[in-house]
Amino acid sequence: MQASKPIKVAIFASGSGTNAQRIIDYFKEKEGVEIALLLSNNPDAYALKRAEAASVPTRVFTKAEFKDSDIIIDELKAAGISWIILAGFLWLVPKNLIHAFPNTILNIHPALLPNFGGKGMYGMFVHKAVIETGAKETGITIHKVNEEYDKGEVVFQVRFDVLSTDTPETVAEKIHALEYAHFPLVIEEQINKSL
Repeated sequence: MQASKPIKVAIFASGSGTNAQRIIDYFKEKEGVEIALLLSNNPDAYALKRAEAASVPTRVFTKAEFKDSDIIIDELKAAGISWIILAGFLWLVPKNLIHAFPNTILNIHPALLPNFGGKGMYGMFVHKAVIETGAKETGITIHKVNEEYDKGEVVFQVRFDVLSTDTPETVAEKIHALEYAHFPLVIEEQINKSL
């Protein structure tokens, strides 16, 4: 189902932006969705360079702008944003932003929530914990964002068995492959469901 005007999406990213890149590339070919903005709390995030190279406007913000004011919300609304995607974004999303975009903020987590979630559980910290605890399987979780880290409604999971030969690095490679394959598709599916 296509909306007459494209649905405008903002990506929040804190790091290198590999998932942001996949999402930008995927929706470049789609008529119904426009990646209209990439925002970061980290002025050195490589995600910003990726967005600029793809002609996606960028915005770096401070902790005060994000947590203690409505500045970011006002800018998102002014830009016509209706969905927010967290792609390697490490800060807890404040209540005012969640209330301004109810059920339209998606995050990806590199484990099978509720396992290995919460504050400080990101990137290699997750994969090390998976190996160190002897978890039999891991995978990715895509979920809606609520007021607690990694506690929002799960909309998608895919899993794989952890092998005795796996290391945090090999788990990370498998996780990245799943993220790249599934995150853009699940975003599209969730947007279409909302229309």
